[in-house]
Amino acid sequence: RKGRILDVLTNSLQLLRQRLDPQSQELLTKLNIVHTQRSNLVYNRPPYLFGQEYRHQYDSLTQQVQKLEADISHRSQEFRTAKQKVTIEEIQNLLPANSALVELVEYQPYNPKDGSFGVRRYAAYILPQQGQPTGIDLGEVQQLESALQLFRLSLRDRETPISQLKQAGRQLDEILMKPVRRLLGSTGTLLISPDGELNLIPFEALVDENERYLVESYRFTYLTSGRDLIRFSEPSGSQQSALVLGNPDFERKSLIQEIAQGSTDASTRSINLSEWGFSQLPGTEEEVKAIAQLLGVEPLLASEATEEVVKRVNRPNVLHVATHGFFETAPSSTELTTLTENPMLLSGLVLAGFKEKNPVGEDGVLTASELASVDLYNTQLVVLSACDTGRGKITSGEGIYGLRRALVIAGSQSQLISLRKVDDTATKELMVNYYQKLKQNQGRSQALRQTQLEMLESEKYHHPYYWASFIASGNWQPMVFNTHSH
Repeated sequence: RKGRILDVLTNSLQLLRQRLDPQSQELLTKLNIVHTQRSNLVYNRPPYLFGQEYRHQYDSLTQQVQKLEADISHRSQEFRTAKQKVTIEEIQNLLPANSALVELVEYQPYNPKDGSFGVRRYAAYILPQQGQPTGIDLGEVQQLESALQLFRLSLRDRETPISQLKQAGRQLDEILMKPVRRLLGSTGTLLISPDGELNLIPFEALVDENERYLVESYRFTYLTSGRDLIRFSEPSGSQQSALVLGNPDFERKSLIQEIAQGSTDASTRSINLSEWGFSQLPGTEEEVKAIAQLLGVEPLLASEATEEVVKRVNRPNVLHVATHGFFETAPSSTELTTLTENPMLLSGLVLAGFKEKNPVGEDGVLTASELASVDLYNTQLVVLSACDTGRGKITSGEGIYGLRRALVIAGSQSQLISLRKVDDTATKELMVNYYQKLKQNQGRSQALRQTQLEMLESEKYHHPYYWASFIASGNWQPMVFNTHSH
């Protein structure tokens, strides 16, 4: 069943965080430490450690992580309140008015006569707020994904002519959403639970048969699976103060350049972030200052925007991080294929103090693996205002192994994340407008939709390159704001 692994891990960690007894706290602390040690080994490896010794240390830390996660699941089993089976009626009762849950599933049809599996296909299951669920086959994965790749490519470049982009959006919509629309009636809100490569596209920018973007007709929210709705019906969010940070001082740029130029050994790092040449992001400083003012907190900038601050945070109402994100598709060394085994080490955020060698403490690289251990239980909103934060290794049936997944495991109610590289100035405008609408008591998904519609109507930002870079996932309802200061 789609999203089952994520359900179990999220429930286990959340129940432990609520218990707060010494043994539970000790397990969580140990897990946090081992995650950090493993991430540091990957991104901050001592020059003398390579080959079998590196592999031995890596495997040892991975085994420790697996044992601690198993202990956590075992410990929380007896306290778990979530029902193992969920009925259709229970899900329907949790759907908002005039909405439908659309579960998209990748599958392989089975032929019992010869015991063989056919080519992979996509299907959609539609559960309206009222009425019977329906299902529809969407055709072969290969056909749909070739249209999907064309659509994604056209979104990446602001120079793509609108007519060309709309043609790509129309082509994908014809295969993917037109068959679904026939079953939606007058439904205005869609709760989309994507599978496989469908996790990588903004459905808002698809184009219908009337040449209209879907954002003009529907409000979208993205879920891991329909079971997410049960989590959203639990007690309201954290009332701790917000944490807003951005434009980190990455430090020692000359050192980073020396490493990039002087290193001839490709295995010096498994992911050679020094080659990426992270630049300062002045737009993020203006962004976080404006948002911090709206939320009544002091922003953390430059040398204060550290990995340690994020890791030590305790259930903030809002967590907003504006910096560089990264997603690495392939390790830079064949020796270190360990990363393909642990895809949550392949994506992360770069924060203050990012440097090549720091044997003690944090290295300024916050991986998805580490972020999953941060206590964000009932944090109402996490915004990762960075490039590629929504991406990760695709595993059909289990969503994206990446920052998006990490934030759900950490306990956050909703996430605003980017699916591709984003424009600095446009992002600032989008974010400030989004928070203003949240403060006006608009829902978390509706606030994004209204912001996108305004950008679509503007002369400067009407291209989907600007307004379709972020998606809202998780709880769609309005937030409860507090008056605490950071």
